[in-house]
Amino acid sequence: MATTLSLLTKTRKDFPILGRNVNGKPLAYLDNAATSQKPRQVIEAISAYYENYNANIHRGIHRLSEEATAAYEEAHKKAAGLIGAREGEIIFTKNTTESLNLLAYSIGLTLRPGDEIVLTEAEHHSNLVPWQQVAKITQSQVKFAQVNEKGELDMEHFQSLVTRNTRIVAAAHVTNAFGAINPVKEMAEIAHSEGALMVVDAAQSVPHMPVSASQLGCDFIAFSSHKMLGPTGIGVLYGRKSELEKMHPFLYGGDMIKEVSYEETKFNELPWKFEAGTPNISGAIGFGAAIDYLCKIGLDSVQSHEQALTRHALKRLAEEKDVLVYGPEKRAGIISFNIGNVHPHDAAAILDMEGIAVRAGHHCAMPLMKKMGLQGTVRASFYLYNTKAEIGRLAEALEKVRKVFK
Repeated sequence: MATTLSLLTKTRKDFPILGRNVNGKPLAYLDNAATSQKPRQVIEAISAYYENYNANIHRGIHRLSEEATAAYEEAHKKAAGLIGAREGEIIFTKNTTESLNLLAYSIGLTLRPGDEIVLTEAEHHSNLVPWQQVAKITQSQVKFAQVNEKGELDMEHFQSLVTRNTRIVAAAHVTNAFGAINPVKEMAEIAHSEGALMVVDAAQSVPHMPVSASQLGCDFIAFSSHKMLGPTGIGVLYGRKSELEKMHPFLYGGDMIKEVSYEETKFNELPWKFEAGTPNISGAIGFGAAIDYLCKIGLDSVQSHEQALTRHALKRLAEEKDVLVYGPEKRAGIISFNIGNVHPHDAAAILDMEGIAVRAGHHCAMPLMKKMGLQGTVRASFYLYNTKAEIGRLAEALEKVRKVFK
């Protein structure tokens, strides 16, 4: 409890948006799996760049360019430190989706007929569609490891799918629809035992818990700034240096080159080899400020706070009539549920009238929803600034949903 109270004292006052009203009610923001809110420290870091040293990077010898370059490269170091990566192993992209597409087109297009890609049935579209499309181009095959009715991975089935023909295994660390936590370390060991690469979609884990690239033992990790207090338009692809050095760039142009002639091009060193053109400089600087903020609090404390909120929310929702909760007992701070026969969009609209922001729909996991026989769910997702009082408001507002649709 002390940790929870300490977190709330430190954080809520830092988020300007949490002080606003929606439909005359205080905002309860429970849509953090979609995107997080931003503290003043991040907003001010972005403003300071534009007000004081706005310039392009790596291309000028004037003071502003040097300052912008230093801040941009420092953001790479902060992202590396966050997950225990080495210099050159952090590539900035637009988001998790672009990071996964970079892999699909840089590695996936090297596949041949007979090669296999293993995914799980619970993947976000961003970790399904790119591999699906690459498999069509290369005439390779995608296999899906089954999940049970709670969204938990069937490890026995997963292991049976990984063979000597498997070239890539790609899976979410935490599933965004039901909050299941996959054993990606064990999955990586199985993948490597058959000579396959392990790709981890960590969009829902890196913002919420300590993640170590070396401890997970995976080859690639993808995550996004906007889900961890940072700005939109900036994402991360971590890759083992040995693997990144073998890969061809995804995009070509300025800054990713070392030397160009009319006949040939030599690519730049890592990570710039994969960062073509003018990047999202302000986004990277804001992201660096977000990492500083999270590291000051401690991701272990963030995780403990979210776990306490999730336990409390599961208990409250279990007391509510006609509320069916989906997902495993052991989960991250994501709870998907439905209220009787009420369509998730209708339920979310009424909750919005009470100032409560949740997500409703298929959560970019249409195949999973179809497998589960669901048209969608209402999803509440928590972060370090959420409170038990907000969960109480959510539970009380569900009574109004029932009254409207009884």
